[in-house]
Amino acid sequence: MITIENLTKYYGKNRAVNDISFTINDNEVLGFLGPNGAGKSTTMNMITGYLPMSAGKVTINGIDISQNPVKAKRDIGYLPEIPPLYPDMKVKEYLSFCAGLKNIPFGKKSDEIERVMDLLKIKDVKGKLIRNLSKGYKQRVGFAQALLGNPKFLILDEPTVGLDPNQVIEVRKIIRDLKKDHSVIFSSHILSEVSEVCDRVVIINKGDIRAIDTIENLESTFSSGLVLHIKTKGSKSTAASIIELTEGVSELLDITDEGNDIHSFTVQLDGDADTIRNSVMTELIKNNITILEIFTDKPNLESVFIELINRPVQKTSLKELLEQMSAEDSKASAEPENPEEKEEN
Repeated sequence: MITIENLTKYYGKNRAVNDISFTINDNEVLGFLGPNGAGKSTTMNMITGYLPMSAGKVTINGIDISQNPVKAKRDIGYLPEIPPLYPDMKVKEYLSFCAGLKNIPFGKKSDEIERVMDLLKIKDVKGKLIRNLSKGYKQRVGFAQALLGNPKFLILDEPTVGLDPNQVIEVRKIIRDLKKDHSVIFSSHILSEVSEVCDRVVIINKGDIRAIDTIENLESTFSSGLVLHIKTKGSKSTAASIIELTEGVSELLDITDEGNDIHSFTVQLDGDADTIRNSVMTELIKNNITILEIFTDKPNLESVFIELINRPVQKTSLKELLEQMSAEDSKASAEPENPEEKEEN
């Protein structure tokens, strides 16, 4: 397990990461999400020990990375946003160099290099200079060096950048397969990608964590305010009246006339979507309104993400915290210590 406690980073007076805490569990794929400038790469750099923290603590399997960085980093494979490649080296030569840096025993080095090249499908370019590779191949070579030594934890910053659709699918499969023996934290701007492979997500914006949970729980938390779309044929006024009067319909947002007595309604819901939809359908059919189409816009990771990063952060200032503590102390000192004395009062 990796434990991140009160992690903070300042660049001069600018606070890039603000007192964040979370864990990366064993055999878990954790998505790390946020807009550009949210603090994702800075956080990953601190977790791996690549960047010193201003405050806080990171422990890798119980080892404090600030106190014992060499031992802690043995369990980490890291792919930064820009892969750390040497363009004048050939692919296999570079991986051999990286294997040496990771102290992989000489007798196992060749097999380990073959394993990661086969996994990332880069054997066909093993004799080429890295400078001559496409962006996609460079990304895969960077991923391969992160896998050398079979580390317990893999930290991947935008691992599918520059890959074509087929390569993206392959990398997703690799990440899912790695979960059997590894823990993976990776950042991505492709939310559909995160939805497919992650067990949990951390959403961060402007250095503050906005949410930590499974995708299913986040989507269910934001289930209020669903929108129902209905297309009918028949009397517009009758359909509108039925829809508006149905319990659970909070607002009729839009009505579009499509011609030939066909109308589309967009409705805001407040309650269980399936129950409300069934009630609307039953009443419309009773009144001879033909239903051509009906479906619900359910919240997905994208809508949850947009909602969370646009919410203002409510934080207690130091002054407010001290005032609260002072008020609590005053209240405690005013209360009688003896329960009998309290009853008499």
